[in-house]
Amino acid sequence: MGYVGVPPQSGFITTAKQRVTSSTNNYVDLDHSISSLADVIVWVNFVKQDSTNLTLTTSSRITLGGTLVSSDIVEIAYLGKAVATQTPSSGTVTNDMLAGSIANSKLANSSITLNGSAVSLGGSATIGGGKINQLLNTTAIVNTTITSDAELMSLAITPSATSSKIYMLFTGSCQMGADEYASWDFYRGSLSSGTKILDGGETVFNGYNNIRLGFSMSFLDSPNTTSATTYTVVGSPVIGSIQYGATGRNTLTLMEVLA
Repeated sequence: MGYVGVPPQSGFITTAKQRVTSSTNNYVDLDHSISSLADVIVWVNFVKQDSTNLTLTTSSRITLGGTLVSSDIVEIAYLGKAVATQTPSSGTVTNDMLAGSIANSKLANSSITLNGSAVSLGGSATIGGGKINQLLNTTAIVNTTITSDAELMSLAITPSATSSKIYMLFTGSCQMGADEYASWDFYRGSLSSGTKILDGGETVFNGYNNIRLGFSMSFLDSPNTTSATTYTVVGSPVIGSIQYGATGRNTLTLMEVLA
């Protein structure tokens, strides 16, 4: 048998017929499911029925325009019906055919393994807590005398998550006279509008003049934000004046610790 154009695929029958006799119903049940009345031609007693007089009640039942008698003959011609699923040849399915149509769960590998844990494609990975996500520091060589509360060093950091904690470490130096006191504190924000988050306590020297001292402070803060946050070291002379940075280099370090 010859064809014009591409021959029909195997598993597809172009025509099929059905004959119904001795029915006294107002409907006929089909041997093959159809999607619309356009898929069939119906004759009753060899008279073609107008589709406007027919109703596709279900995919396998057509309601007629009237009730049959046992002598009536109904013939149904199927214009086409699928009888098998076709498998495309290897290499014939293109990216455009697949775009947006395959769920991740249908893939042979629907997840990846990250740090020993499976993460579904399209999902999000949670990095384990306790890891340092970023580290910032600033170093200054200063030598200034303060007689009242003063900002000594500051540094800003932007946390990547509200659950992150910020670990602060400050190392500095000062020079004091006899019986002079000073306190060193951490502020979240500035001295004028921020919040004191660590009272570093007081340093006191008795009986010695112009003694030099290196000191350090550390604190773990929970800012609960993903906005840029400034941390400030504040020096506060309690009695007398303090020469800050007298011995040289001073460093403020900020580390984001993932929760």
